[in-house]
Amino acid sequence: MRYYIIAGEASGDLHGSNLMKGLFCEDPTAQIRFWGGSLMNEVSTANGQGPDALVRDYAQTAVMGITEVLLKARSIARNIKNCKEDILEWKPDVIILIDYPGFNFKIARFAHENGFKVFWYIAPKVWASREGRIRKIKKYVDKLFIVFPFEKEYFSSKGIDYIYCGNPLVDAIDNKKPGAAPAEAEGHPYLALLAGSRGHEIKSTMPVFLKLAKDLQQTPGYQDYKFLVAGAPSKKLEDYARWTGEDSPLQVVFGKTHQIIAGARAAVINSGTASLEAALIGTPQVVVYRLSRISAAIGRIIIKVKYISLGNLICDRLIFKELLQKDFTPAKVKEEVLLLTSDKQYIARMKEGYAQIRELLGGGGASAAVARAIIDSAK
Repeated sequence: MRYYIIAGEASGDLHGSNLMKGLFCEDPTAQIRFWGGSLMNEVSTANGQGPDALVRDYAQTAVMGITEVLLKARSIARNIKNCKEDILEWKPDVIILIDYPGFNFKIARFAHENGFKVFWYIAPKVWASREGRIRKIKKYVDKLFIVFPFEKEYFSSKGIDYIYCGNPLVDAIDNKKPGAAPAEAEGHPYLALLAGSRGHEIKSTMPVFLKLAKDLQQTPGYQDYKFLVAGAPSKKLEDYARWTGEDSPLQVVFGKTHQIIAGARAAVINSGTASLEAALIGTPQVVVYRLSRISAAIGRIIIKVKYISLGNLICDRLIFKELLQKDFTPAKVKEEVLLLTSDKQYIARMKEGYAQIRELLGGGGASAAVARAIIDSAK
C-alpha cells in the first residue's frame, strides 16, 4: 500500500517516525512518501525507501502565530501548491495528515475532492480554538485518530467518529534509553532549556534564558550549574549565536534533547510536546511561552482552554506552572527554578501529577495499534 504522510513540525516528525515504524512492521510492502523531518527520514532510509521519499523537510514549512503566518504567506501557498501536485503525481492509496492544521486542512479538502482517502492522526486541537473547523473534519476527513483521553468525550459530542489507541509518546519515551547525563554537563548539575523549534520562539525565549542563567550564576548554591539549551532538530548553531559565545553561560547541544531533559535537575520548556515528554520522563519543569502582541491578542479571543500545556490539560488541573506572555520574565522563571531544584515537597507533588498523566494516557503500543487501524481502514 502507498502512504503519503504530512507532518509539519518537530512533534509531528516524532509521531510520524513511530507511525512509520508501525506501518512498515504491519505492512511489509509499504511505500511511504512524506513531508517531515530527520526522525521520519531515518525510519524511511532504514526501510529502503530511497532518498527521494522525503519531499520536504518541516524546517522549511513550520510557522505558528497570526503575524508569522502573514509574513510567510507566499511561501506557504507555494508549498501547498507543490504538495498538491506531488500527491496527484504519486497517487497514494491513503493520505495521513499529522496535526499541523493550517496546512493540512487545505490538503484534506484537495485530497477529498480528488478522490483520495484522508486520515488525520493527532487530531487538530479544535477543542482549544477554531471550533468551526469541526465541519471541515466531517466533510473532508475519512478517519480521525485521536491521542488524548479528554478528546473522546469532545469528539463524541460533536458527532465525529474517531479511533483512540492511546498516546504514542508513551512508547517514544519508554523505548529510549537516555543513559548518563550528556558529556556537555561535565559532571555538573544543570538546567535543561528548550526554546522551541520555530525562529520566532527562539528569538523571544533565548534572551530570557540568557538573563536567567546569568542571574543564577550569582545565586548561592547555583554557581556550579551548567545551562544546556537543547537545540531544535530543524535549527543550526547560528540560530542561537547572538545569545551564546565566550561570555555566555548558555551552551547549545544538538541531537540529545531526550538525554538533556532526563538528566536535568529541572527544565524550562517552551510550550509543546517537549513538556509532555518531561512529564513522562519525570523531570520537574516550568512551561514558558510568548507570542507577538498581535498574535497574543487574537489568541485571547479564540483560545478556549484553561491551560496551554498538554499535561495540565490531560489532568484538568495545574500540575506544573505556566509562565505566559508578560509573566515570562527572568525573575519569575528564576523563582520557579529555585522551587523545582530545592523544594522537595513541591517536587513530590509535581511527580504525583506526572503519575496521573501517565495513567490517563494508558499503556504502550499506541503507534503499532494506530498503524494496524490505518491499514484496516484503508483497505
